[in-house]
Amino acid sequence: MTVLLINGSPHSKGETSYALSLVEKALNEKGINTKWFWIGNKMVRGCIDCGLCTKTFRCNFTDDVGNELIEAILKADGIVIGTPVYFAAPSGALCALLDRVFYAASTHGNLFKGKPAAAVASCIRSGANSAIDRLNKYFSFSEMPIISSSYWNMLFENHSPKGFDEMGHKTMQTLGYNMASLLNKKT
Repeated sequence: MTVLLINGSPHSKGETSYALSLVEKALNEKGINTKWFWIGNKMVRGCIDCGLCTKTFRCNFTDDVGNELIEAILKADGIVIGTPVYFAAPSGALCALLDRVFYAASTHGNLFKGKPAAAVASCIRSGANSAIDRLNKYFSFSEMPIISSSYWNMLFENHSPKGFDEMGHKTMQTLGYNMASLLNKKT
């Protein structure tokens, strides 16, 4: 079993990567392998409604990671998408990419149906709930079970004396355990 960890931040090793690494640790503890996919920090196109994907289940644009992400999701048993929060939403590049990926995979085929998924947001203070909600809509539209945790799947940049967000750490851990539990029941 393998879970694809999708880092939707332009920073490969920032707060979003850290949140995903906490989920990864919990998954690994329960015997689930992980694979990472970073969307990068290069230009990502938005959908232009050309319609080609309705025939090929792949995007017409081949100059970014869109089709590569479709293939990676198809190979995985589950996915966790992480995003930084910008103006109470996921990163714009991530949304542009996911619009194309999920539309191509879901139009007349629903290629991701039944694959467990979760969204994780990292933020400074607020906006994570609406960012997670936006990502969960991709999963709902694609008939993918949404994995929950013990709280909203968010991790705050924290400058407390302990140096980290204790509740966020526990939430990421529980999310990983819950994903592993569902995947282990499927086998």
